[in-house]
Amino acid sequence: MRTLIRNATCVLPDETRRADILIDGEQIAAIDPPPTVRFDDAIDAAGLHLLPGVIDDQVHFREPGLEHKEDLHTGSMACAKGGITTFLEMPNTRPATISRAALHAKLDLAATKCVVNYGFYIGATCENVDELKAARRTPGIKIFIGSSTGDLLVDEQSALERIFAETTLPICAHCEDESTVRANSERLGGGRVVSDHSRIRDHEAALIATRRSMELAVRHNHRFHVLHVSTAGECELLADHHNLVTAEACPHHLLFNIDDYERLGSLVQMNPSIKTAADNAALWEALRSGRIQVVATDHAPHTLEEKQQPYPASPSGLPAVENSLALMLNAVNSGRCTLEEVVRWMCDAPARVWDIVGKGRISEGYDADLVLVDLEKTQTIRNEEQLTKSGWSPWAGEELTGWPVRTWVLGQTVFADGRVDATVRGREAVFDHSRPGYWA
Repeated sequence: MRTLIRNATCVLPDETRRADILIDGEQIAAIDPPPTVRFDDAIDAAGLHLLPGVIDDQVHFREPGLEHKEDLHTGSMACAKGGITTFLEMPNTRPATISRAALHAKLDLAATKCVVNYGFYIGATCENVDELKAARRTPGIKIFIGSSTGDLLVDEQSALERIFAETTLPICAHCEDESTVRANSERLGGGRVVSDHSRIRDHEAALIATRRSMELAVRHNHRFHVLHVSTAGECELLADHHNLVTAEACPHHLLFNIDDYERLGSLVQMNPSIKTAADNAALWEALRSGRIQVVATDHAPHTLEEKQQPYPASPSGLPAVENSLALMLNAVNSGRCTLEEVVRWMCDAPARVWDIVGKGRISEGYDADLVLVDLEKTQTIRNEEQLTKSGWSPWAGEELTGWPVRTWVLGQTVFADGRVDATVRGREAVFDHSRPGYWA
C-alpha cells in the first residue's frame, strides 16, 4: 500500500515546511516525490501539520495483575488517539518484570493486543543483577529509588553499586530518597490531607536521590536517565550532565502545582509529588535550555473510586497518554514553546535516549509512524470520552487548542475521524544499544 500525504506542513529534522510525504508499506519512502509517483491513496493535509509519531518512554499499563485499571489494549488505544505511536512500559506489574522470561511474556502478549508499537523495561531488584546483565529486547533497566513500588525498591548502596558497575543497558530511575520520605511521613503522622503528600515527598527527597543516582552514573561511566523531574533543584543538578545523564519532565509537573490540590484533590496526587509554581517555571526553562530533553507522561491510571478514597489511602498516579500531545500543542498556541521543541522533546529525543531504530523523525527510510495535527482545533477534555479504561482525566473540563486528528502506525491508519481502529497491530520496538547515546 502506497499513501501520499499532500500539502502538510511537515516538521522535518532540520526545517518545518510544506511537503508531500510518500508512505510505502511500513516506511517513509520519499519526501517530495516526483509528480509521476505511483500511489494507492492520497490524503490532502492542507492547513495541517505532520509530526513524527510521539514516543512516550514512561507508561504504566497495569498488565498483568491490575487490568481493572488499564490493560495493554486499552492503553494502546488511548495512545493512538493521542498521537503516541510507541510506548515504553514500566516493570511494576504483578508479577513484576524482573526476569527475561517475564519480559518476553509481556512482549508476546503485546503482539496480540497493542494497536501501537511497544517496548518494556526490565526492573532492578537487589538480587537480579545476572538477569539485568543478560537482558536483551528492552530499552533498559528501571530502578525504583523510593517506596512507591513495594518489592521493587532498591535503596541499598551496595545493590545500586552492583547494578551501575556490572550492567551495560541504559538505566533510568524513579528518584525519591526513601529515608527522607519515611522521616517526613513520621513527622506528619502519615499525612492527613492530600496536600501533605507534597510535604512527605518533598523537594529534598527528590534532590537527594537524583544527586545520588547521577553520582553513581558518573563514577561508573553509565548512561542514566532521570525520570519525571519535579523540582528546580534537580534542574540545577542537570546543568552538569557529564554527557551521560538525560532527563524528562511530565505534563502534570509542568502544568499542576500545590495550588491545585484545593480544586482537584487526590486527582493530582502522584509520585514524585507536584511542587510549586516556581518549580513549574524551572522545568519549562530546563526544557527550553536543554537540561531536560524529554517530555513523557508517566501514565499511571487508577479507577475514580480508588482515587477518591481519603488520603493517604488514595493511590498516586494519573492517566495522560491521550491528552499529552494536545496539552503540549496548547502550550505552543499559548506561546510557552514552539512546535519544533515539542517534536524534539516528544519524538526525536526519546528515540535517541533509548536507541530506538527507525523512529522519532520524518526521514526517508524511517518507519511511517506519523501524526497529523490541527493546531487550530479547539476541544474540551471530557471524562466520558476517554479511552483509557480508568475513564477520567485530571484535565477534564479544560479547553485545549491543537489536537491530533490522524495517526499512522507503520503506515496503517490507526486513528482518524475520532475513532481508533482496534484491529491494527503495532510491533516490538528495536533497540540498538551499540549506538553511542544521546549526546554523541
